Amino acid sequence: MSSLISVIIPVFNGEPYLKDAIESILKQTYNPIEIIVVDDGSTDRSAVVAKNINAPVQYLSQTNSGTASARNRGTLAAKGSFFAFLDQDDLWIENKLTLQVKAFENDPKLDIVFGFVKQFHSPELDQSLKQSIHCPPFQMPGYLPSAMLIKREAFLSVGLFDSTWQIGEWANWFVRASELKLRMVMLPDLVALRRLHSTNKGVLQRRSVTEYAHILKASLDRRRASQQEGTSPIKHINISWDN
Repeated sequence: MSSLISVIIPVFNGEPYLKDAIESILKQTYNPIEIIVVDDGSTDRSAVVAKNINAPVQYLSQTNSGTASARNRGTLAAKGSFFAFLDQDDLWIENKLTLQVKAFENDPKLDIVFGFVKQFHSPELDQSLKQSIHCPPFQMPGYLPSAMLIKREAFLSVGLFDSTWQIGEWANWFVRASELKLRMVMLPDLVALRRLHSTNKGVLQRRSVTEYAHILKASLDRRRASQQEGTSPIKHINISWDN
């Protein structure tokens, strides 16, 4: 019997893209899946979109508290043996979960499986916006929430996302996972598409990228403390700087 995968979608004013994101989950070649949409205080029709999908979708709502809080709310409601995250504006390739589950079957000691990501300009962007938002033409390793599948117990060993970060909650979580030396693998396959548009969080909050410097400093401090206690330091951390 296949293991249940809980897919958590944090949403804030995601009306234009949410349906496409959910439908990319429903097209997955893997089952069983539970879909949990956590509405982080949207003021648009995101709730209507989530509730009108012709498929079982668990809809949760909260006052606006940030992406980290919404992801955490979803994980606390999740029943699956595996957790997967999909941003409201991203899309999955149809065999994303099938490929990642197969990797776990081939190596049961794995904790996290990632895959490659390709970025694309959202179709509604006019030419001037497309020119101002860089879109690499090639696939790249996807150290991103939308490209990850993780065992439930592995996620819980790292802990919840830290809601004190405005845009760095993923970077902070991934650094903590790396410090624990969780077993990770990057599949060579394309598993997700990352939509670029005018309201990407990374685009709107460029000044908050200084958070990443603080995250790395905190990690360095923890590594120094570990060395003093006689444990081995982390030698290298791969990280994606954009949400």
